[in-house]
Amino acid sequence: QIQLVESGGGSVQAGGSLRLSCASSTDIINTYCMGWFRQAPGKEREAVAHIDSDGSTWYADSVKGRFTISKDNAKYTLYLQMNSLKPDDTAMYYCAAAPVCGLNDPNEYNYWGQGTQVTVSS
Repeated sequence: QIQLVESGGGSVQAGGSLRLSCASSTDIINTYCMGWFRQAPGKEREAVAHIDSDGSTWYADSVKGRFTISKDNAKYTLYLQMNSLKPDDTAMYYCAAAPVCGLNDPNEYNYWGQGTQVTVSS
């Protein structure tokens, strides 16, 4: 059974950093498109970044230059390094897996973690 478990969320001040982790129970990280999404209260879930099986990456404009997605295939773990955090980054963050990297639509992703909360204060 495929399980994704996020960790690393917390509360930080603006300008701070956090590193999120997503541990997988299988090697799905090696073969699937792995994405990070976030959802703030009252807003739709939005794609933040993804990394393909070949290591190619994509970032939302709002996080480009501040966030870095990476993975450790041997540890079955996905990461999201978040620097220069802003209050607008406050949201529940989810990792997810899709067979291929497409349009960053949440409906394309088959497997989801339970989420980890990130709160950035000004």
